[in-house]
Amino acid sequence: MITQKYLDDLTYEIIGASIEVQKNIGKGLLESVYHQCMIEELTLRKINFQSELKVPLIYKEKELEVDFRCDLFVENCLVVELKSILQVHPITEAQIQTYMKLLKAPKGIIINFNCFNIFKEGQKTFVNEYFKKLENSN
Repeated sequence: MITQKYLDDLTYEIIGASIEVQKNIGKGLLESVYHQCMIEELTLRKINFQSELKVPLIYKEKELEVDFRCDLFVENCLVVELKSILQVHPITEAQIQTYMKLLKAPKGIIINFNCFNIFKEGQKTFVNEYFKKLENSN
């Protein structure tokens, strides 16, 4: 059963994995490089995920052909968007919140590898109405 605590613990694991990746290969590389390293790191940690998951768009009961892709969809409940940019822009925040809504995911994380400290400045976490409905078992 997915709870708020489960998602918080999973978030901690994902951020830890991203810190491990950055510690090993540094900052300033292409997003695609970090994506491949995150795939390897999550596999090593035995965390279930889908990479480049096609996000469905249902409009008025019809699925439309759009090419929305979620970088990582972890444990079928956590959207992860990977970046390697100078600054995360509001459009990226809107994108992850849209993916969370379309996938009915209660939590999402943007991880920006182009920083000195992922834990302090390189990640931003989002929750939505699905998260608020989950049991809070601390």
